[in-house]
Amino acid sequence: MEDIVISQNILDDFFKKMRESLELDVAIVGAGPSGLVAAYKLKSQGYKVAVFEAKNEPGGGIWGGGMLFNTIILQEELSNFLEQMGIKYEKVNKYLRIDSIQFASALIYRATSESVHIFNNASVEDLAVVNNKVCGIVLNWAPALKEKMYVDPITVKADFVIDATGHPASVVKKLADRGMVEKQKEFPMDAERAEKFVVDATGEAFPGLYVCGMAATSVYGGPRMGPIFGGMIYSGLKVSELVSEKLGDKV
Repeated sequence: MEDIVISQNILDDFFKKMRESLELDVAIVGAGPSGLVAAYKLKSQGYKVAVFEAKNEPGGGIWGGGMLFNTIILQEELSNFLEQMGIKYEKVNKYLRIDSIQFASALIYRATSESVHIFNNASVEDLAVVNNKVCGIVLNWAPALKEKMYVDPITVKADFVIDATGHPASVVKKLADRGMVEKQKEFPMDAERAEKFVVDATGEAFPGLYVCGMAATSVYGGPRMGPIFGGMIYSGLKVSELVSEKLGDKV
């Protein structure tokens, strides 16, 4: 039956990707803008990277723009980055105006073009910690967790884990709930200060565990920023640099 040939092709490809991702240099949790940028940069440097996204649609909060008006804003200094990604923009005063659908699609396309495996509907329900260092993620299917099914997870080994889960900072929260790290709350909207804060806060929150994007803001108590995404890009670039410095000669 032709149906069986189609099914076999799907299974062969998926399990090949999964086998290749059981031992990683970097596991990135969350496929929003900062996570996608970090994945793209790290993979382009030759590191073994995979992204795990709990939702069906990678892209995070990009798609809806501001209040479902699918336009986002970036700082003019990011024009070179946009051109590198092949993203069109319109310059308005000191800002760049971009179609959010194209922006999200381009980041996903660039990451996957570098052969980054993005596993959607994949939820990180816990972390592997040995000798007080994060050394992997505990993975399950998001629909199984949503339905509260009693399904045991599997473990993915990673030298470093990046929490790019946005406002919930759900990976760091798993350690915070155990009293292993402190996690603060976001402050109200202040876009100008928030854009700088998110980049400054990007870094190692616990040995082996890094935070970027709005997860960094949530962990360290910065203000939220709304539909301006320059800080997300800079945060993704910064965390990729920090992690690559630690990985060093592995490439």
